[in-house]
Amino acid sequence: MKLLPTLALATLALPLALLAAGLVSGRAGAAQTQLHNDFPTAARADYVFACMAANGQTQEMLQRCSCSLDVVASIMPYDDYVEAETVLRMRQLGGENTAIFRDTKIAKDYVDQLRGAQAEAELRCF
Repeated sequence: MKLLPTLALATLALPLALLAAGLVSGRAGAAQTQLHNDFPTAARADYVFACMAANGQTQEMLQRCSCSLDVVASIMPYDDYVEAETVLRMRQLGGENTAIFRDTKIAKDYVDQLRGAQAEAELRCF
């Protein structure tokens, strides 16, 4: 009779181990998804609205512009995107105080990363 509880535990061990592995990999997958989905909803809406304003106010453009942002978000984190957008906006201003946004390597690197992500999005979505 002592063998029966041991056998029952052994029978449950594999399904429990598989369930635990699934939960762990599920969490890892969720963390990976979170990395690529760190753009706030308002930022996503701003991007899509601006894209549609430039390309047309159609359902097709809504899909393409949404796709474009998904690609950008999969390539660069939101914080880097904000930095790049800030650099681009500051470059539009004139004056000596904005030279840091035009002439520094870090500013150029942020903009290059965004431009590369947008080029990839253009290829995939348009």
